[in-house]
Formats: sequence, structure tokens, C-alpha cells
Amino acid sequence: MVKKLIKTKKDYDDALARIEELMDAKQGTSEADELELLATLVELYEESQYPIQRPDPVEAIKFRIDQLGMNRQDLIPFIGSRSKVSEILNKKKPLSLAMMRALNKGLGIPAEVLLQEPESSFPSDVPQLEWNRFPLKEMAKRGLIDNIKDIKTGAEEYMRRIIQQAGGPKAVSAMLFRKSKSARQNVKTDKYALWAWRLQTIILARQIRLKQNYSKGSLTIEVFRDIAKLSYFENGPVLAKEYLNKLGIIFLAVPHFPKTYLDGALFLLEDGTPVIALTLRHDRIDNFWFCLLHELGHAALHLSKKNDFIIDDMDLRGHKAEIADKRELDADRLAEEALVPKDGINKTFQAGRISSAEIDAVANKLKIHPAILAGKIRYESRNCRLLSKYVGQGKIREQFHEYKTR
Repeated sequence: MVKKLIKTKKDYDDALARIEELMDAKQGTSEADELELLATLVELYEESQYPIQRPDPVEAIKFRIDQLGMNRQDLIPFIGSRSKVSEILNKKKPLSLAMMRALNKGLGIPAEVLLQEPESSFPSDVPQLEWNRFPLKEMAKRGLIDNIKDIKTGAEEYMRRIIQQAGGPKAVSAMLFRKSKSARQNVKTDKYALWAWRLQTIILARQIRLKQNYSKGSLTIEVFRDIAKLSYFENGPVLAKEYLNKLGIIFLAVPHFPKTYLDGALFLLEDGTPVIALTLRHDRIDNFWFCLLHELGHAALHLSKKNDFIIDDMDLRGHKAEIADKRELDADRLAEEALVPKDGINKTFQAGRISSAEIDAVANKLKIHPAILAGKIRYESRNCRLLSKYVGQGKIREQFHEYKTR
């Protein structure tokens, strides 16, 4: 009786010869048991040495429509236009997941044939997502996905790869697709453009490894004021990034997507690392420092697993359209006190009556950039035409390579 696996061609030939001898073995005998075992071993050997090739997906489609008495035009509902059908059948373009699902459901072509993977199935649908609504062209421009002519055909495949890079469907769904409670999210925001920006920001943040871990409670008012004083230096924004990194906080400058109306965001990575991301859409010194300290205020006061992603459109600050939110007001107050301490300015400034010379004098006294004082006056007077030469228009983006490479 055989006692070993079939590993060689000689073993295989010997087993076949023995099977032929045992073909008439009676059920229940040792010979019948040996026959059954040999047949199993031979099958295992044949599967490993002579695997049955799965049919090519395109050949499977052609065979199936011929079997059903259909023609190429009948494939349009499953693949798309006449030109797409021609491209697929001539193997000039690959099948998309959407096409595969339609062919599987409509023509009964097995998923493992279309996917070319044994015992495979299609990835589960995400009901709330319409893949083609993502800003695919802008994402391609940023190098997030391939820049091809018919980019929407592979929208699902591209976006699934992006989601995987951002941590996988489970982690990303919890962070992105839950309804945002942010009071400073513009109602005109395109949610797909916002999701795309979030995904890019998460991917960039996950590529950064800091030497220092963030310690809860480390963001004291003294730290806030130290960071505010970095504005005094020409390269202050870059110094602020380095300072935050030493605190275990990732800082990113990520250009906004059209229709996102976004200035800044705060979120946690899976490992608990805080991330502050600014879009720099208003390329002004005053705007940069207030946005940065505001998001830092959220980090000090509100950061938790329950607040996975806090986003801010600072144009809504103080606007009648803004929804009252204590969290936003608290972050504002902390940022304001760090940038311009009330005990560091006089009553003339507080009333909004101050000359250019006085702005310079107060800025030097507080060791901050004059743009911060100018921005404060402009905001509190609701007059964005005041002190325009002081706010530092066009002085921030040039310090970050994310904008230099655009």
C-alpha cells in the first residue's frame, strides 16, 4: 500500500499503473482503500503540475455572448459606450470593477474569471459613495492617481487604492464618511472634494515619523506664546513646524481642493499622533498665525477619539451664517490671547484707533509680526481694507515646498 506523497513523474506513473491494477477492488477491502488514497494523491499532483488555466476575461465575455446569442452592441449596458466595448474586446483597456460587477450580474460570468483570482469575489460596495464624484482630475494633477484620458472609468479602483493608503476602509470610513459636526464647515462645501483633501492629508501624515511622541497637557499657554513669537522671524512658519514636530505634533501645508472652503483641520492618526493641516488658501501672514494657533487651541482643548476630524472655514468666523459652537469660541480665545495678550496692548489699540507707527511699536514690544496686529484690527472693525500693506499678502506659501512644486 502507498505510504508517501507523489513528488516525481516516476511516482506519478507508478501510481497510475497501480490504480489500473486496483480498478476492480471490492468496496470495504484494503485494496479499495488504497485505490481511494492513490486517486486523491494523483489528483493533488495533477493540480500542482498541470493547473487548469482560467479563461481570459475577454475571451469569457465573447464566449458568453455567443452562447446567449448576443452581439457586441448588447454589451453596451454592461460596459458603456460602443467605443468602450470595442476597446475592452480588443484588449486596449482593462475592465473596471463597475464593468465586472455588471457582467457578473447581467451575464453570469463568474467573479473569479473576471478578476483572474481563484475563489475571489468583488470588494463590497460602499453604499454612500458615488466614485465618479471625487475630483479625479485634480487628484491626478496632484499625483494621487494616474492621469489618464478616461479617468472616470477606473474611479472605484483608484479611490480604493487611495483609501488603502490612508489606512484601509474601516479606519477611513470612521474618520471621513461620518457626518461632520464642525460649526465652521461651509454649507456650499463639496463633500467629495473635502473627502479627497482629507485622504491626501492622511496619506501625507502617515508618511511622517516624528522622534517625539505627543504628551497630553504639553500645550500650555506659555507654549502657545512661544509659538506666536516665532512670527517675529521671517521664516517663522517653518520654525513653527519644527517646534510642533518636537512636541510630537505633525504640521502639514496641504493646498485646498476647489469647493472645499477650507483653512485648517485637526485630527488624530491611528497611533494617537495629532496632525494640524493648513491649506494656506488665504496667503497672508495674519491668517496663517491665527489659523495655526486656532487649530492648536483645538488640540489643547478638544482633541479626542470622538473628534476625529475638526475642520475650519475661518471666513465663517464671526459671520452671521456661523453656527454657535463653544469649542470654536474657546479655540478663538486661546489663539487671540496667545497672539496678542490683553495686558500687552493699550486702550487706544483696543478701541481700534492706532497708527502704523504704533502697530510697529506694539509688535516689537510683544515680539510678534505686525501683520498679526493688523489682522486683529481688520477683523474687529469688520473692515478688510484697513492696513492692507501690513497683513503680509503672498508671504506664506513661498516658505512651503508643497506650494513650490505645484
